Amino acid sequence: MHGKQQRKGTDIPYIAHLLSVAALVIEAGGSEDTAIAALLHDTVEDQGGTPMLDRIRDRFGVDVADIVQACGDTEITPKPPWRERKVAYLDGIAHKSEQARLVSLADKVHNASSILSDHQQVGDKVWDRFNVGRDETLWYYRALANAFRTPTPSHLWQRLDDTVRALESLPATATLRTS
Repeated sequence: MHGKQQRKGTDIPYIAHLLSVAALVIEAGGSEDTAIAALLHDTVEDQGGTPMLDRIRDRFGVDVADIVQACGDTEITPKPPWRERKVAYLDGIAHKSEQARLVSLADKVHNASSILSDHQQVGDKVWDRFNVGRDETLWYYRALANAFRTPTPSHLWQRLDDTVRALESLPATATLRTS
């Protein structure tokens, strides 16, 4: 479903993100269904909404489909406004199943880590990849770290929190690394 898609602002095939999220889930003790859901976690949101969710349910079962559904912030096309989706997503974290929280947390860990890594390469240009810019992106990741702390603190939560702290500590006018 993500065959020709690339990570925002990069030449990295999107599959790298999906495999990384699945690896984090497996390393954290996730089940086979949870790992499959990690591979599919963006499919409904980015590749077809409810009809795609029905295909996932038919092919991989109800458990996988439920995890995937819980990981997205909308099945509606066109998507509602960014802030509205993110606030609703944040409000729902504590009510997700343990498996859905694991996939979602692994997704956010990889995304935040990618932002930090990319910042080392391109500096503040990394924030141009996001429709909402630096401040809103940092607000969201801090809110995510805070929301994931409550249900089940884990090494993945600590990794997210540490990464968000590193992002927050970046100077707003950092320069491009030339080495």
